[in-house]
Amino acid sequence: MIEDDGYFGENIADDYDDSAADMFRPDVVEPAVDLLAGLAGDGPALELGIGTGRIALPLAGRGVPVHGIDMSRAMVDRLRAKPGGDAIGVTIGDFATARVEKTFSLAYLVFNTLMNLTTQDAQVDCFRNVAAHLAPGGCFVVEVMVPELRKLPAGQSAVPFHISDTRWAFDRYDLATQAMSSNYVTIADGRAEHWSIPFRYVWPAELDLMARLAGLRLRDRWENWTREPFTSESGKHVSVWEKPAG
Repeated sequence: MIEDDGYFGENIADDYDDSAADMFRPDVVEPAVDLLAGLAGDGPALELGIGTGRIALPLAGRGVPVHGIDMSRAMVDRLRAKPGGDAIGVTIGDFATARVEKTFSLAYLVFNTLMNLTTQDAQVDCFRNVAAHLAPGGCFVVEVMVPELRKLPAGQSAVPFHISDTRWAFDRYDLATQAMSSNYVTIADGRAEHWSIPFRYVWPAELDLMARLAGLRLRDRWENWTREPFTSESGKHVSVWEKPAG
């Protein structure tokens, strides 16, 4: 069942930073913050799905005013408990539709968070919501995976991404609907616990069309935050769409 905090309630928020520790490493965070700070310039930034502040806090530390939108009060509570977290404004709500009475030079969605919107309509609404928040010339940045369908042989719908003695994790894909889910099985004290979170995978070209519907245009697309070229072998992309200045 979905709680008021969505799929990121207390049980997930309590150890989220530890479970995603690799994403908090300086070599992962700093290139993202470098790129985002450069795009924000002298203006404020809006983070959709701000979570516990992995990107927002160091970005604010660069002097960029950051405001966030997030459905999970539990995740935002962890942000608030960190040094500088109480200085970042957060609107509680669905980032596809929640409004902030302010305009921004930059909006961004990182770490596959766009796929937490599990319908195409919601993803389209997200682009439109961002466009409404951006000042002319402002940018929308999305970091998201390229669907790993090349790993699926005929008749298979699951791709494992972690296997150990105490934890199994795999993604399941529905090619007809673009629905997917990440599934985790943890073994503790001889008991197995299962947790699953749904997503909707989305292709780069599909995102470009969503952006176009919202009045945005593609400016750049790279494989990663260090601006390596995006190719047919890239496992993810960092894309930048711009709101026309005129």
